[in-house]
Amino acid sequence: MTTTTYQPGEIQGLIKINASKCKGCDACKQFCPTHAINGASGAAHSIDEDKCLSCGQCLINCPFSAIEETHSALETVIKKLADKNTTVVGIIAPAVRVAIGEEFGLGTGELVTGKLYGAMNQAGFKIFDCNFAADLTIMEEGSEFIHRLHANVKGEENAGALPQFTSCCPGWVRYLETRYPALLPNLSTAKSPQQMAGTVAKTYGAKVYQMQPENIFTVSVMPCTSKKLEASRPEFNSAWQYHQEHGANAPSYQDIDAVLTTREMAQLLKMLDIDLANTPEYQGDSLFSEYTGAGTIFGTTGGVMEAALRTAHKVLTGTEMAKLEFEPVRGLKGVKSASVSLFDTQLNQNVTVNVAVVHDMGNNIEPVLRDVMAGTSPYHFIEVMNCAGGCVNGGGQPIEGKGSSWLGNI
Repeated sequence: MTTTTYQPGEIQGLIKINASKCKGCDACKQFCPTHAINGASGAAHSIDEDKCLSCGQCLINCPFSAIEETHSALETVIKKLADKNTTVVGIIAPAVRVAIGEEFGLGTGELVTGKLYGAMNQAGFKIFDCNFAADLTIMEEGSEFIHRLHANVKGEENAGALPQFTSCCPGWVRYLETRYPALLPNLSTAKSPQQMAGTVAKTYGAKVYQMQPENIFTVSVMPCTSKKLEASRPEFNSAWQYHQEHGANAPSYQDIDAVLTTREMAQLLKMLDIDLANTPEYQGDSLFSEYTGAGTIFGTTGGVMEAALRTAHKVLTGTEMAKLEFEPVRGLKGVKSASVSLFDTQLNQNVTVNVAVVHDMGNNIEPVLRDVMAGTSPYHFIEVMNCAGGCVNGGGQPIEGKGSSWLGNI
């Protein structure tokens, strides 16, 4: 397998089909949400980069291992871990901790947070749990929704478009940008937890780590190949912009320097002779390892919506939801919907909020978006995740029966 070293801002063609391995079975086409795969049945296929979301669903579902990633940060991360002048911050997504154990012989779906912390600490990472940033996302996204809701009820100018879409799935964001740009005003302005974590690590985190921000190297560990594309977007260098405004003078740097998939993190630990299965548990090394249950459920479909509704309910009514587990948005139905009625103390009136949750985007999103375009959507808030089941089934997760050895000579 031929790979190139990952450089922020240069990612193109993240997912490729190896024509010499492709059998033309068409399995990949069944899982592509944008019909980006070219080629007739029985002939070798290729990917249209302009349509591709880099979600990796074709990759993890190819029965012949003919689809590969072309960018890896493994060598760069290992070099940074060995550099005594660099603080390497590992940002761990919630879905990673229930999948990476499979690469070390542990049970499918076994929660290995403490062991993963320990293994990454042994490798030289500072621990930054992405759940911490997910909690920040909930506060931002939930507050934005409340502002839009109130402004629309009051008939204010520039109230913000409803329904509001979630913005934490990079495949979904790219889908909207390329296919429905007229609906971009409906997208939440909040960054994803990955990007919030990178910004925090290089601003407030610079004080916590007692390092200059340009000497902090942020590595997110994600269940999603599309997170590499997200991290490379040139606008995501706000930590550098912040320090420039406060008198720093350093070359431009991204908020997230490198992204490793769950598979790649397993490979990195094996390259460093660290056996996660036998690693003692570790509790973290800073407040960035602290988080709530709201951040944890980001990894599954409906989790973002459930967490947002908990927050909105608390802010609008001053009380917690009677039952924190909001079951109507759970489960694997392609489109889930629910209504929440409450007394809004700020508006001094009863309000009913209609929400929807969409996953397995390629099979389910179009009717929802057509209603929004037509102005007939009944919803005020819509969560969208590209992958079936949410991030737990992302394109960067372990591939059943293949283990991390599929990475070849990375």
